[in-house]
Amino acid sequence: MITYSRSVTPDEHVVLVDVDGNAVGTAPKAAVHGPDTPLHLAFSSYVFDTDGRVLLTRRASHKITWPDVWTNSCCGHPLPGESTHDAVVRRLDYELGLTVVAADLLLPRFSYRAVMDNGVVERELCPVYRVVVDAGAATAAAPNPDEVGEVRWTPWREFARGVLDGSLPISPWCREQVPHLDGLGADPLRWPVADPAALPPAAR
Repeated sequence: MITYSRSVTPDEHVVLVDVDGNAVGTAPKAAVHGPDTPLHLAFSSYVFDTDGRVLLTRRASHKITWPDVWTNSCCGHPLPGESTHDAVVRRLDYELGLTVVAADLLLPRFSYRAVMDNGVVERELCPVYRVVVDAGAATAAAPNPDEVGEVRWTPWREFARGVLDGSLPISPWCREQVPHLDGLGADPLRWPVADPAALPPAAR
Protein backbone atom coordinates (compact mmCIF):
# COMPACT_ATOMS: atom_id res chain seq x y z
CA MET A 1 0.00 0.00 0.00
CA ILE A 2 1.40 3.42 -1.01
CA THR A 3 0.86 6.25 1.43
CA TYR A 4 0.40 9.60 -0.26
CA SER A 5 1.64 12.78 1.40
CA ARG A 6 1.87 16.48 0.61
CA SER A 7 4.62 17.36 3.10
CA VAL A 8 7.66 15.22 2.30
CA THR A 9 11.37 15.43 1.57
CA PRO A 10 11.36 16.47 -2.11
CA ASP A 11 14.33 14.40 -3.30
CA GLU A 12 12.69 11.17 -2.17
CA HIS A 13 9.28 11.62 -3.79
CA VAL A 14 7.57 11.83 -7.16
CA VAL A 15 4.60 14.00 -8.06
CA LEU A 16 1.25 12.24 -8.43
CA VAL A 17 -1.12 13.70 -11.02
CA ASP A 18 -4.68 13.30 -12.20
CA VAL A 19 -5.60 12.64 -15.85
CA ASP A 20 -5.60 16.39 -16.54
CA GLY A 21 -2.05 16.78 -15.27
CA ASN A 22 -2.84 18.49 -11.98
CA ALA A 23 -0.68 17.59 -8.99
CA VAL A 24 -2.67 15.63 -6.42
CA GLY A 25 0.07 14.70 -3.95
CA THR A 26 3.38 12.86 -3.74
CA ALA A 27 4.61 9.32 -3.12
CA PRO A 28 8.02 7.83 -2.26
CA LYS A 29 9.97 7.16 -5.43
CA ALA A 30 11.23 3.85 -4.09
CA ALA A 31 7.71 2.58 -3.43
CA VAL A 32 5.64 4.07 -6.24
CA HIS A 33 6.14 1.29 -8.83
CA GLY A 34 4.12 -1.88 -8.40
CA PRO A 35 1.05 -3.64 -9.80
CA ASP A 36 -1.13 -0.58 -9.06
CA THR A 37 1.27 2.24 -9.92
CA PRO A 38 -0.52 5.61 -9.72
CA LEU A 39 -0.21 8.11 -12.56
CA HIS A 40 2.79 10.30 -11.82
CA LEU A 41 4.90 12.97 -13.46
CA ALA A 42 8.04 12.10 -15.39
CA PHE A 43 9.98 13.20 -18.46
CA SER A 44 11.90 11.69 -21.36
CA SER A 45 14.77 13.41 -23.13
CA TYR A 46 16.64 12.76 -26.37
CA VAL A 47 20.17 14.12 -26.62
CA PHE A 48 21.51 14.83 -30.12
CA ASP A 49 24.89 15.94 -31.35
CA THR A 50 25.23 18.47 -34.16
CA ASP A 51 25.44 15.64 -36.73
CA GLY A 52 21.97 14.45 -35.79
CA ARG A 53 23.07 11.37 -33.86
CA VAL A 54 20.98 10.43 -30.84
CA LEU A 55 22.49 9.23 -27.57
CA LEU A 56 20.98 5.89 -26.52
CA THR A 57 21.42 4.41 -23.06
CA ARG A 58 21.10 0.93 -21.64
CA ARG A 59 19.43 1.02 -18.26
CA ALA A 60 21.46 -0.29 -15.32
CA SER A 61 20.89 -3.94 -14.45
CA HIS A 62 19.57 -3.14 -10.96
CA LYS A 63 16.81 -0.75 -12.10
CA ILE A 64 13.35 -1.64 -10.81
CA THR A 65 11.70 -1.11 -14.19
CA TRP A 66 13.12 -2.47 -17.44
CA PRO A 67 16.67 -3.25 -16.26
CA ASP A 68 19.29 -3.71 -19.01
CA VAL A 69 16.87 -2.39 -21.65
CA TRP A 70 18.03 0.14 -24.25
CA THR A 71 16.11 3.40 -24.28
CA ASN A 72 16.32 7.11 -25.08
CA SER A 73 19.04 9.30 -23.58
CA CYS A 74 17.61 10.06 -20.15
CA CYS A 75 14.35 9.67 -18.24
CA GLY A 76 13.43 10.77 -14.76
CA HIS A 77 10.97 12.31 -12.34
CA PRO A 78 10.73 16.00 -11.42
CA LEU A 79 10.97 16.72 -7.72
CA PRO A 80 7.93 18.30 -6.08
CA GLY A 81 7.95 21.97 -7.11
CA GLU A 82 10.48 21.41 -9.91
CA SER A 83 9.64 22.02 -13.58
CA THR A 84 10.18 19.21 -16.06
CA HIS A 85 12.70 21.41 -17.92
CA ASP A 86 14.82 21.81 -14.80
CA ALA A 87 14.51 18.09 -14.08
CA VAL A 88 15.88 17.28 -17.54
CA VAL A 89 18.91 19.50 -16.94
CA ARG A 90 19.50 18.04 -13.46
CA ARG A 91 19.22 14.39 -14.50
CA LEU A 92 21.42 14.75 -17.59
CA ASP A 93 24.17 15.96 -15.31
CA TYR A 94 23.56 13.20 -12.76
CA GLU A 95 23.12 10.27 -15.15
CA LEU A 96 25.41 11.20 -18.04
CA GLY A 97 27.71 13.96 -16.79
CA LEU A 98 26.34 16.34 -19.44
CA THR A 99 26.14 20.00 -18.46
CA VAL A 100 23.36 21.66 -20.44
CA VAL A 101 21.41 24.85 -19.87
CA ALA A 102 18.45 24.41 -22.20
CA ALA A 103 16.09 21.67 -23.29
CA ASP A 104 13.48 22.03 -26.04
CA LEU A 105 9.97 20.83 -25.33
CA LEU A 106 8.64 18.58 -28.11
CA LEU A 107 5.71 16.51 -26.81
CA PRO A 108 4.11 18.32 -23.88
CA ARG A 109 1.32 15.83 -23.15
CA PHE A 110 2.78 12.42 -23.90
CA SER A 111 1.64 9.71 -21.50
CA TYR A 112 1.81 5.92 -21.43
CA ARG A 113 1.20 2.80 -19.40
CA ALA A 114 3.38 -0.30 -19.67
CA VAL A 115 3.48 -3.60 -17.79
CA MET A 116 6.57 -5.74 -17.17
CA ASP A 117 6.48 -9.53 -17.30
CA ASN A 118 6.59 -9.60 -13.49
CA GLY A 119 3.46 -7.44 -13.24
CA VAL A 120 5.19 -4.18 -12.29
CA VAL A 121 3.42 -1.25 -13.97
CA GLU A 122 4.89 2.01 -15.25
CA ARG A 123 2.26 4.73 -15.63
CA GLU A 124 3.52 8.21 -16.38
CA LEU A 125 2.54 11.60 -17.69
CA CYS A 126 5.81 12.14 -19.51
CA PRO A 127 6.63 15.30 -21.52
CA VAL A 128 9.39 14.73 -24.07
CA TYR A 129 12.38 17.03 -24.61
CA ARG A 130 15.27 17.44 -27.05
CA VAL A 131 18.76 18.54 -26.04
CA VAL A 132 21.48 19.36 -28.59
CA VAL A 133 25.14 19.21 -27.59
CA ASP A 134 28.29 20.01 -29.55
CA ALA A 135 30.96 17.47 -30.44
CA GLY A 136 33.00 18.21 -27.33
CA ALA A 137 30.10 17.60 -25.00
CA ALA A 138 29.12 14.48 -26.91
CA THR A 139 32.51 12.85 -26.36
CA ALA A 140 32.49 13.93 -22.71
CA ALA A 141 29.39 11.94 -21.75
CA ALA A 142 30.24 10.03 -18.55
CA PRO A 143 27.55 7.48 -17.62
CA ASN A 144 26.74 7.08 -13.94
CA PRO A 145 26.80 3.29 -13.30
CA ASP A 146 24.06 3.68 -10.71
CA GLU A 147 21.71 4.57 -13.59
CA VAL A 148 23.29 3.65 -16.93
CA GLY A 149 24.97 0.44 -18.05
CA GLU A 150 26.14 1.52 -21.50
CA VAL A 151 25.76 4.33 -24.05
CA ARG A 152 26.02 4.61 -27.81
CA TRP A 153 25.53 7.32 -30.43
CA THR A 154 23.35 6.34 -33.40
CA PRO A 155 22.18 8.28 -36.47
CA TRP A 156 18.56 9.28 -35.84
CA ARG A 157 17.19 7.88 -39.11
CA GLU A 158 18.80 4.51 -38.47
CA PHE A 159 17.45 4.44 -34.94
CA ALA A 160 13.95 5.57 -35.92
CA ARG A 161 13.72 2.97 -38.70
CA GLY A 162 14.68 0.21 -36.29
CA VAL A 163 12.05 1.28 -33.77
CA LEU A 164 9.31 1.82 -36.35
CA ASP A 165 9.81 -1.54 -38.09
CA GLY A 166 10.12 -3.39 -34.78
CA SER A 167 13.63 -4.71 -35.44
CA LEU A 168 15.28 -2.76 -32.62
CA PRO A 169 14.50 -3.80 -29.02
CA ILE A 170 13.75 -0.67 -27.02
CA SER A 171 11.86 0.44 -23.91
CA PRO A 172 8.06 0.60 -24.26
CA TRP A 173 7.86 4.35 -23.69
CA CYS A 174 10.53 5.01 -26.31
CA ARG A 175 8.71 2.74 -28.75
CA GLU A 176 5.59 4.88 -28.33
CA GLN A 177 7.44 8.21 -28.48
CA VAL A 178 9.44 7.62 -31.66
CA PRO A 179 6.44 7.62 -34.05
CA HIS A 180 5.37 11.00 -32.63
CA LEU A 181 8.89 12.38 -32.99
CA ASP A 182 9.29 10.95 -36.47
CA GLY A 183 6.12 12.79 -37.43
CA LEU A 184 7.80 16.10 -36.58
CA GLY A 185 10.13 15.80 -39.58
CA ALA A 186 13.18 14.00 -40.94
CA ASP A 187 15.77 16.24 -39.27
CA PRO A 188 15.67 16.08 -35.45
CA LEU A 189 17.65 19.32 -35.19
CA ARG A 190 14.85 21.17 -36.97
CA TRP A 191 11.86 19.75 -35.10
CA PRO A 192 9.45 22.49 -34.00
CA VAL A 193 9.52 23.43 -30.34
CA ALA A 194 6.22 23.18 -28.46
CA ASP A 195 4.72 25.96 -26.37
CA PRO A 196 5.49 25.41 -22.67
CA ALA A 197 1.95 26.62 -21.94
CA ALA A 198 0.78 23.29 -23.36
CA LEU A 199 2.47 21.39 -20.52
CA PRO A 200 0.29 19.81 -17.84
CA PRO A 201 -0.06 22.19 -14.87
CA ALA A 202 2.11 20.00 -12.61
CA ALA A 203 4.96 20.04 -15.16
CA ARG A 204 5.40 23.81 -15.53
